[in-house]
Amino acid sequence: MSERNTWVLVDGENIDATLGSSILGRRPQPEERPRWDRLLGFVSERWGQPAKGLFFLNASSHLPMSFVQALLALGYQPVSLSGASDEKVVDIAIQRTLRALAAHDGDVVLVSHDRDFVDDLAGLAGSRRLGVLAFHEFRSSEYASIPGLELFDLEYDADAFDAPLPRVRVIPIDEFDPEMFLQA
Repeated sequence: MSERNTWVLVDGENIDATLGSSILGRRPQPEERPRWDRLLGFVSERWGQPAKGLFFLNASSHLPMSFVQALLALGYQPVSLSGASDEKVVDIAIQRTLRALAAHDGDVVLVSHDRDFVDDLAGLAGSRRLGVLAFHEFRSSEYASIPGLELFDLEYDADAFDAPLPRVRVIPIDEFDPEMFLQA
């Protein structure tokens, strides 16, 4: 019998777009992007089982080979997709993958803010552990309707960045440390 694992489905376009437009207000520099290897490590450690990453890429116009090679070295399986300019190929592929996972063992963590995956992720509820890993303030509120879904923050929970991001965070009072705001 094989060991149970967690499938980590990464919507890289969505994370990059949110980071750039909503947090930084510009295109992220390479050193400002998530350390993708930390996500697999976080999920594996948090849920106590191996994490297998599928990183979905829109390669309709070109395939970024250096990034693909980096993903392979980090333990991800790149899923390079193409389609017509009006097709959301990454979303379509992630939706199909979530539906296909109903016939497979394993838990699932989705790395995206996009509400387009709510129904398909909800279809897996009850038979496995489910999670969404994203920036809390930009994640679709519709994910709250999925029973048992665990919510994780890319920066605060998974520690996926080398430097703090310029985010305004709602701080639970039990975690509030005034010294964070009294730094000169």
